[in-house]
Amino acid sequence: MIYITRKFHFSASHRVYNPALSDEENLKKYGKCSNPNGHGHNYVMKVTVAGEVDPEIGYVMDLTELKVLVEKYLVDKVDHKNLNLDVDFMKGVLPSTENIALKFWEQIEPVINTDSRKLYSIRIQETINNSVEYRGNN
Repeated sequence: MIYITRKFHFSASHRVYNPALSDEENLKKYGKCSNPNGHGHNYVMKVTVAGEVDPEIGYVMDLTELKVLVEKYLVDKVDHKNLNLDVDFMKGVLPSTENIALKFWEQIEPVINTDSRKLYSIRIQETINNSVEYRGNN
């Protein structure tokens, strides 16, 4: 099995809060991430695809194809957007980095997976110190 990875960047804002809780309870649970006006991050995302090398093209997947798909289905939809308000597939989802990774997976897995390759992981780095990696239900 070969693993290929491509790195992407996007900037987005969000508010991490539970609407069923008061502002005070949200502040206790989520700290400054629950700021009523939201806050933003410059995210780094790595998408990894696993598979066997296609003898015809010499790749698991053409990295340009991966770039085009990830930009179309993810980056173009979230870059410089408010994840709570502007992104259809994030509506009603508490936009923690964990949930962002899960929702991104749902968006991109169907367009990447073929008989010879599978989405292996999505790693989202929210800050220099914090990141989340999701590998599906494997």
